Amino acid sequence: MIETEKASAQPGPVAAPGSMRELLVIALPMMASTACDTFNTFVNRVYLAKLGSATMNGALAGGMMALLLSAFFLGVIGYSTALAGQYYGSGRKKVCAVVAAQAGLVALVAYPLVLLLSPLVTHYVRHSGIAEQQIGPQITYFRILVAGSLIGMLRGALSGFFSGIGRTRTAMAASVVTMTVNIAASYVLVFGPFGLPSLGVRGAAYGAVFAGACGLSVLIASYLRRSVRTEYELAHSFHLDREILGRLLRFGSPAGVEFVLSFGGWALMIMIFQAQSQIAATSISIAASWDMVVYVPLIGVEIAVTSLVGRYKGASEPNTAHRAAMSGIKVGLVYSMIMFILLAGFTNPLIEVFRPHVHDVVFEQAYGLSQFMVRLMAIYVLSVSLIIAYQGALRGAGDTFWVMAFNVGMHWLMVLMLLFMFYGLHASPAAAWSAVIVWVLLLSLVFHLRYRTGIWRSIVVIGEPEPAAGAGDY
Repeated sequence: MIETEKASAQPGPVAAPGSMRELLVIALPMMASTACDTFNTFVNRVYLAKLGSATMNGALAGGMMALLLSAFFLGVIGYSTALAGQYYGSGRKKVCAVVAAQAGLVALVAYPLVLLLSPLVTHYVRHSGIAEQQIGPQITYFRILVAGSLIGMLRGALSGFFSGIGRTRTAMAASVVTMTVNIAASYVLVFGPFGLPSLGVRGAAYGAVFAGACGLSVLIASYLRRSVRTEYELAHSFHLDREILGRLLRFGSPAGVEFVLSFGGWALMIMIFQAQSQIAATSISIAASWDMVVYVPLIGVEIAVTSLVGRYKGASEPNTAHRAAMSGIKVGLVYSMIMFILLAGFTNPLIEVFRPHVHDVVFEQAYGLSQFMVRLMAIYVLSVSLIIAYQGALRGAGDTFWVMAFNVGMHWLMVLMLLFMFYGLHASPAAAWSAVIVWVLLLSLVFHLRYRTGIWRSIVVIGEPEPAAGAGDY
């Protein structure tokens, strides 16, 4: 049996393979890490909401558009978590660093492509039908984030390495630094206290990029520590490895395609709501902001499940991989119940967070619809936890193509459904949002059925592990 890295060095009993305890060792730091990353974006939206609803709405859409441009490459890079986990589980530690190097190469090649595509997005924004007051802040925020997108991709490469080998506290430390710097830097740059100039939406974007660079510095320093350099033979990893790069692209590309098309569908859904009216735009911005707070920490659970399932699949222990997946579902359900209470019981305080400093007629008119949207999210958060756990298990086992095809198909069918409801049936934003929630409930059922087929058990990603001292079959 393989164990979570450094477990033997910790006081107390060793966690059973695939147990909730073992999963939490990885998941809790990653949930904290992703929560910090979420809080960065959330804080920027709250800061900008104080300047007016149009500025907040522009930051939401601009940030989503910036992420969309690099989404494919982030998806490919993100699969380094599962790939490094499988090599680690098979006893080939030095290959984990080679995986990280290939992920870094993907980031370096992707960056100029992202910059070249950015004018297409600004052209779309100008002709998307959104309110004129929102276009300026949206394009400004978008352009600055795109200029700093290389930082995010390199962070993904190094976070994938540390997550794959089970050292998720390193990724968490980088995220905590990023969050702390962002809270302070963005506040100063947005509002200009102490006689400093107020940069508004530009300040929020600059603060986010600077904070991301600080987080990347933490990861680089940890990666170059002597213990890591020696154990994972970093000196021999900084080169193009066609075989490892090929596997990263082969299994990561479906995840990349899924990310860009699924997230693109979600982003387009937000834009469709925003094009209906300023009231709908403000309500969806508030709901989407809290949806991000609820959803993104669950990605920490997905990363943990992907890492452990990949590790135990690499060690030819599919039954232990299954236990890890079930542990992920249990952790996700506990978390989602807490979020249910938050969303359903404290709706008004959650909305008040976004109240502008000065009286805003649009915000007041959007209050009722915002209440409805936030409360309805409390229902679907339980299904989201199931989707996350099953998705992580299937990806870790190598079933990335099915996950990609299904997620993409369902997101774009949702877009078509919304277009029909708004422009065919002339439905209200409340009715359209209700349909989105029901759609998510159906997704969780299909993921459950796919996992139950057991197809993931027979997928081979890296081949048979090399014999290792003390290793045994499950």
